[in-house]
Amino acid sequence: MSRGKKLSYGMAINEALHQIMEQDERVFILGEDVAKMGGDFGITKGIWAKWPERIKDTALSESAILGLSCGAAVCGLKPVPEIMFADFLGVGFDQITNNAAKLNYMYQGKAHCGITVRAPQGGGIRCAYHHSACVESWFMNTPGLVIVCPTTPYEAKGLLISAIKSDNPVLFLEHKALYNVKGEVPEEMYELPLYEAEIEREGSDVTVIATQTMLAKAHKAAEELDKEGVSCEIIDLRTVFPYDKETIQKSVAKTGRLVIAQEGVKCGGWAAEISAMINEDVFEYLRSPIKRVTGLDSPMPFSPGLEDHVMPQQEDVVRAIRQVMEY
Repeated sequence: MSRGKKLSYGMAINEALHQIMEQDERVFILGEDVAKMGGDFGITKGIWAKWPERIKDTALSESAILGLSCGAAVCGLKPVPEIMFADFLGVGFDQITNNAAKLNYMYQGKAHCGITVRAPQGGGIRCAYHHSACVESWFMNTPGLVIVCPTTPYEAKGLLISAIKSDNPVLFLEHKALYNVKGEVPEEMYELPLYEAEIEREGSDVTVIATQTMLAKAHKAAEELDKEGVSCEIIDLRTVFPYDKETIQKSVAKTGRLVIAQEGVKCGGWAAEISAMINEDVFEYLRSPIKRVTGLDSPMPFSPGLEDHVMPQQEDVVRAIRQVMEY
C-alpha cells in the first residue's frame, strides 16, 4: 500500500465514495442536499458532476430516505444514504431496526439489506441540543446492525469502503468535529476490517478505550501521565457494535485497570456495556474499579462554556486514570 497523502477526515470519506462508485455501479447516494450542494458538510461534493444519475437529493424525510434505501438494497443495489445529522436517525428508527437489521435473519440469509447509513454526530462545534448527540447507544441493542465510529482519516476511508462492500446494514457515524482533522491516507482504495479494535498505544498499567474525539484526549492524557510513570494502553474501538471483546479482554487482563472514555451521556452508554462485560468475563484480573469518563446526562447546551462543561475533557480522563492507579 502506498504511503499516500494528507487528507482531512471529510475528504477521506469523499475519496472513499468516489473510488467505490468508480468500482461498483450498484452504489448510489441519496439524502438531503447531497447532490448539487454536495452535502451540508461538503462530503459528497464532486459526485453529482460525475454521476448525476447515481446521487439524488431527497425531500426532508429521513424515514423515506431509509425506507427507499432498504428496498433498493433488497433488490441488489448498494445505497449509501446520508442523514444530515445523526440526531434525526430517530425519525427513521423503525426502518433501521425493524427492517434493515432483521431482514437477513428473516430470510435465513437468502436476502440482504446492505445499506450504509452515513450520519455526522457529536458535539464541540456549538450546534446545541438537536444537532450534537452521540447516538451509538440508541442502536446498540439491535442484533444484525453494525455500528462503526471512525476516528482518523485513514480509518474513515478504509472502514467506509468495507462497510459499503458488506452485505450487512451499517450505521457509519462520522464526528463533525473531526471533519477538518488531517492525516495520511493511501491514494488507492483499501479496506479496514470491521469488528476489530486497534491498539493505538501499548502500555502496562491501565487500559483506556476511546473513540472519535475522545481518542485524541486519551492520547494527550497518556502523554501527561507518562511523565508520572504511568503506562497507558489505548484502544480505538472502531466498530462499536458488535465490538471486539477479545482485544479488550486481553488488554484488561494484562493491565488490570480500565478507563472508558465516551463522549455521549453516561446512562445506558456503550461504556456501560463494556464495563458490564469486563465485570462478567474477566473480573478476576481487575485491580481497581472500572472508571467511565462520559458526557453529563444532559441535553447539549448552545453556550460554548456550558457545552464544554457537559462534554468530557482531557482533564477528566487524566483524573480517572489517576483514580484507578490508586488501587
